[in-house]
Amino acid sequence: MTTTKTILITGAGSGFGKGAAIGMAKNGHTVIATVQVSSQVTPLREEAKALGLDNLTVERLDLTDPYDIAQALKWDFDVLWNNAGMGEAGPVWEIPLDLVRKNYEINVFLPLQLTQGVVGKWVKAGKPGKVVFTSSMGGLFTPANWGTYVSTKHALESIAEALQQELAAYDIKIQTINPGAYYTGYNETMADNPFRWLDDDVHFTKRADLRAGFDAFFAGPDGKMDAQEMIDRMIEIVPADTGHFRNVVPQQIEDMLKAHQIAAWDNRI
Repeated sequence: MTTTKTILITGAGSGFGKGAAIGMAKNGHTVIATVQVSSQVTPLREEAKALGLDNLTVERLDLTDPYDIAQALKWDFDVLWNNAGMGEAGPVWEIPLDLVRKNYEINVFLPLQLTQGVVGKWVKAGKPGKVVFTSSMGGLFTPANWGTYVSTKHALESIAEALQQELAAYDIKIQTINPGAYYTGYNETMADNPFRWLDDDVHFTKRADLRAGFDAFFAGPDGKMDAQEMIDRMIEIVPADTGHFRNVVPQQIEDMLKAHQIAAWDNRI
């Protein structure tokens, strides 16, 4: 049985975070839904008010703003869900390194900074808690031209696994959620990102070839799945007192990843 929780969500302005924030509030949890930019605050507050969700508050939390992080550390909650993120795609051997660094800053270093502050506060107070990371199917395998983004999720997987062992003695639980390629606009935006730097006169990877590969992926059944399936699972997973450390959705993606990891032992150069 899941007890009622107070849950802080980063990246709740759209997609999975927004849908799950509303769903968990409807289920009776107190939700602090944080968004990256101020312009997202009022629309989500108005939507929560229209739904009669007095238990859903909306705050700005831009992880790149140290003052926002300092403010968030003053809030009282039981579950931290590190959901905010962004992605850079394109060939790893040609992508500008400043974009790789930025992707790691947003997806790894800043969530870790927030997490360190939160769990440090919990440990000092002797308070149990839970931290959830939105990872990805890409945290468990690496397709060509998605290597920068998925490498940040590989890093999150390692950080989460270490945290689970390090914080068990303090009754702080750690989980990851690994969505497939659900249709929220997130993956589609990521696929557009390389075309702001990829130059046919400079790079070996041609724009038309990269676009054709992305289009073929999104045209397939695993490239544009209904996001509500993932949101419904997140609503269950995030506040739960028990469950799996790793949560891959849907099942066919979990099966694919397990087969991929087994096959990796026979991969030859």
